[in-house]
Amino acid sequence: MGPFDSRRQHAMRGLGDHLSIGERIAFYRKRRGYTQEVLAGLVGRSTDWLAKIETGRRKPPRIDMLAELSRILRVPLGDLLGQTVLMEDEKQQDDVPAVRDALMSPRRLSRLLFGPEAEVQLPTPAPVAVRVEQAWNDYQGGRLGSVIAALPALLQAAQELEERAARRGEDRSDCWAVSARTHHLAATTLAKIGESDISWLAAERAMRAADESDDPLVLASAARSGTHALLANGRYDDALELGYTAAAWLSSRVTENDPAALSLLGMIHLRAAVAAARHQDRPTAKG
Repeated sequence: MGPFDSRRQHAMRGLGDHLSIGERIAFYRKRRGYTQEVLAGLVGRSTDWLAKIETGRRKPPRIDMLAELSRILRVPLGDLLGQTVLMEDEKQQDDVPAVRDALMSPRRLSRLLFGPEAEVQLPTPAPVAVRVEQAWNDYQGGRLGSVIAALPALLQAAQELEERAARRGEDRSDCWAVSARTHHLAATTLAKIGESDISWLAAERAMRAADESDDPLVLASAARSGTHALLANGRYDDALELGYTAAAWLSSRVTENDPAALSLLGMIHLRAAVAAARHQDRPTAKG
């Protein structure tokens, strides 16, 4: 049974409800394919102990044990504590496999090997940018199912924009910028729903596209998605390093009359503070 089949069988509650810590442990355990016996053994406890935790017959574990469980399950500690949002398990919203397919298309591995798709009418960046911002509005409004449903087509459009950019058109920078924004959305959304592995893949694509855009604000914004994905994978030191590096890099390019850059710089510092807090590095978080 694959992780997506498992997720469908173990239906989650609606977005407005809160799962118990035990239910979240069970959810992520099943997603990783672990039996109760295996997970219990990995943390040095009995199967009976874990079964009682998951069913609420025993109080939730102490924070140090929860941190160990989050490390083994490869999810942020905040996910186990209920600080993340799990998508409603409705079939029309469960398009994560399609998002994975869009991110892992073989054509994305090498433009030289596969060559251009001459028969494809490549899009221009402006209309795609509008669609991406509409999806970002859905994300900000908590409509994660709508974002996930839109992402496969948006990621395909981003790939086509990258192909357009490779042909060295006048709108090359805009093509890369829209691709970066699209992959940033994918990375952030996927991290939010616990798909940490492909969140990192999307974040890597976002930063590569941002590099190509030659726009400092696009690159700094994409760095936020990288920090988010690293947090989702429990890589707190790496998240801190990326956050501080991006902040220092952008600081040298910020002027007092650039509110967009100043706002973005504040967001990057906030991401770094979150990384510090999750790493239980209180002096850094308070500094």
